[in-house]
Amino acid sequence: MTAQDICRKGVVTAVALACVSSTAAADANSMTDYFGPREVSIGESMRADATGSLATNLNPAGVGLTRNVVFEGSYGYRPGDSASVIAASACDSTVPIAGCFYYRYFGAEPTLEGQDFDRRVHEFGMAAARALSQRFIIGINVRYFDYETNFMEEKDSSGFAADAGFIMRVLDSVQVAGVGYNVLAKESAQYPLGVGAGITMRPVEALALGLDGTWDLDTEADKVGRYGGGAEYFLQSADRQSGYPVRAGAVYDNTLESTYITGGIGFTSIKMGLDVGARKQVDGGDELMIQAGLRVFGPQLP
Repeated sequence: MTAQDICRKGVVTAVALACVSSTAAADANSMTDYFGPREVSIGESMRADATGSLATNLNPAGVGLTRNVVFEGSYGYRPGDSASVIAASACDSTVPIAGCFYYRYFGAEPTLEGQDFDRRVHEFGMAAARALSQRFIIGINVRYFDYETNFMEEKDSSGFAADAGFIMRVLDSVQVAGVGYNVLAKESAQYPLGVGAGITMRPVEALALGLDGTWDLDTEADKVGRYGGGAEYFLQSADRQSGYPVRAGAVYDNTLESTYITGGIGFTSIKMGLDVGARKQVDGGDELMIQAGLRVFGPQLP
């Protein structure tokens, strides 16, 4: 039985208490733990509007939604297991086949029953997207990962993994998306086969609403599903050259029976963007994740 199984089933009281304080917040799952500040703050939603570096995490088809060049870097910290998430990406969607190159690092030092453990992941990848029509975009994300750990029964692993997704514009203000995660991957607990779906709506230009769900198809848990929703409202400056995105959301993990609230704020201009986001577990544990990121924009095409 793995540590995750113990946490989910609560077999031993002493271990279960330790799980609440550390292990439940000490996962290294590529579907839940590698998010940046924007993904975190909007309730892990917006798979149907995953522009820029969001495409490398949420839906590779999203890199084809805009017509610009953007460089992005972010850092996140989770005090519960001293986890750090570092990411950098370069995306160019001004070419016929839009693409992102990215690097991601995840490191954590979970503690269980007084014993310290280590986890470390290096990941290099490329996402690419192609518009098949004005309303339909497909994308693929291919990456190489190297995972090392001494946590409980976990094993080191390395190899390639690939995601595939689409975005369809149903109406001018409504987009839907579907994603397959790790559809081609070397067997690894950190890169499980999964699916995701989402819908994004823009009732007015300044407001985006997202509702998403993901399902880990490799888990042996009785209940699966992680559901998130969020909103982003863009407060525009008087000169319309900059503004402040305000974000909020919530996440419910059916497997862990946990609820999270999320939020963040940012600053965006023609040349750059700053983003800060946080996720706080309010039921089923006390995980806290804090994220910050910087975006630098190149030329934007019409």
